[in-house]
Amino acid sequence: MKSRSKSRFACVLCVLLLCAVALICLCALLLARTHRCCKDDFTHAAVAADSEKCSNVGKDILLQGGSAVDAAISALLCTSLVNPQSMGIGGGSIFTIMNKEGEVTVINSRETVPKNFPPNLLAKCPTTMTLAQGIGAEWIGVPGELRGYAAAHSKFGKLPWEQLFEPVIKMAREGFPVPPYLATLLNNELIIKLVQSTSLCHLFCHKNKTVFREGDLLRYPKLAETLEIVAKEGIDAFYKGKIAQDLVDDVKEKGGSLSLEDLKSYQVIANESWSIPLGDFTMHFPPPPSGGALLSFILKVMQGFGLSPSSVKGEEKKLTLHRYIETLKFANGQRKYIRDPLHRKDSRQHLMDSDFVNRIRSMITSSGKHPASYYNVTPTTDRFGTTHVSVLASDGSAVSVTSTINHFFGSCFYSAKTGIILNNELVDFCGRADSVSAGEQPPSSMSPLIIHSKHREKVLVIGGSGGGQIITAIATAVMNKLWFGMNLQDAIKDKVIFVSSDNSVKLEPGFNESMKDALKTFGHDVKYNMLALNVVNGIMKEHNCITAVSDERKKGKSSGY
Repeated sequence: MKSRSKSRFACVLCVLLLCAVALICLCALLLARTHRCCKDDFTHAAVAADSEKCSNVGKDILLQGGSAVDAAISALLCTSLVNPQSMGIGGGSIFTIMNKEGEVTVINSRETVPKNFPPNLLAKCPTTMTLAQGIGAEWIGVPGELRGYAAAHSKFGKLPWEQLFEPVIKMAREGFPVPPYLATLLNNELIIKLVQSTSLCHLFCHKNKTVFREGDLLRYPKLAETLEIVAKEGIDAFYKGKIAQDLVDDVKEKGGSLSLEDLKSYQVIANESWSIPLGDFTMHFPPPPSGGALLSFILKVMQGFGLSPSSVKGEEKKLTLHRYIETLKFANGQRKYIRDPLHRKDSRQHLMDSDFVNRIRSMITSSGKHPASYYNVTPTTDRFGTTHVSVLASDGSAVSVTSTINHFFGSCFYSAKTGIILNNELVDFCGRADSVSAGEQPPSSMSPLIIHSKHREKVLVIGGSGGGQIITAIATAVMNKLWFGMNLQDAIKDKVIFVSSDNSVKLEPGFNESMKDALKTFGHDVKYNMLALNVVNGIMKEHNCITAVSDERKKGKSSGY
């Protein structure tokens, strides 16, 4: 009898176990169906660059076994050809990198002030920022772009250095049709005059000096030679070899202060990211002189209002937008303090202090008519430019990197011996500094972010371009996605509010008219932003589905698999 009882018990136990397994399988199946990926989503990895061509270049590197950093470098090199007005190896960049264990590193290779910069440089600062201002060799900073690539690759790269350059060298040498976004810029009257009156005409003009149009063959033969040397000989070829000498000779001939010593002594800054909690998420960003601290301040102030999808509906939306505008004004008041912590004592860590954030939030009233002194705002000129690449690899590692030569086509100086377009980064001190020092990095709005949930089931890799408009564009997209319940496409596509340094509220064309009128009732000086150049590229992974979005404003398209 005991034997039969044991046998029955064993049978019952087996049945229960089988039922449990079946239940688990059923739950897994239902869960999979519930969170089925959308048709445009990816399941392994993705790249979101400014153009489909460069997103594809990054994706191909991933498929070849490359790391997220490898893909980002190739996509950036590609972007320097497709959108040369935004970035290139004559500029600088900031990488925010998360490895597969979730550790986040920042590699900062922003441009620096040359050792022999003109002592009266700031006296020459433009009082208004136009396309014709800030051009010329005197505004060129020491380019750190390639040093940043090399530092990131040495620590996180998988493929050989030379392999990352191969597709781009081919593009530069063989040429490709002028892409739509660049063609739109080159069709602008002001840009046409800019190109025709500078050495940029060597690249973007026909022999009769007419500027290229969409579909014309765009080639970079000299840059192809430079990239090939760097690919084969390594980074020292650029910073210590013949390329360095040729670059310095070209710049000095036009009155710039860049020297061989500046290039030889340039060093990247690698450190841990700064981080803040955002509800169920943690946000990682670069420390000053990047704009990450200002962005974190804006998001923490807004988070304290208890935001949810209902915050952007009906009458509640008007109040939310008003509070956001006031927060942006207070952020402008702090902007002038964002300086290079290696050269200035105050690094603005108080922007992440909860007491300071709470105090600012308590100062946001129902009126937008406060004087500039209320927000501690000092007017400065506003900037534009840059590019951003987001990468999420199949092992869970990620890269958020923003790169720039500053204004459209930087200094508008083309080095004929090297094929490089140089930055005008020193203009970024204008209106924000009373003095500068050799080796100092200029303040920046660049804010490459990586945001993730506790166990990284959800990861958002995001950043933007657009100079001074970077911070508000990213803040809008992050709030839309994390708090207002939008999908990533709509979060990025949403019309952006920009508060300029004089506290004018500038709305992106197409902004809701009734909301515009409502903002006026709060006392805001509201107008349309005719230079709405904010562009955000992001990747979101949730429920094992990867959504990648390249901003339509720059005619971008993501890629993945």
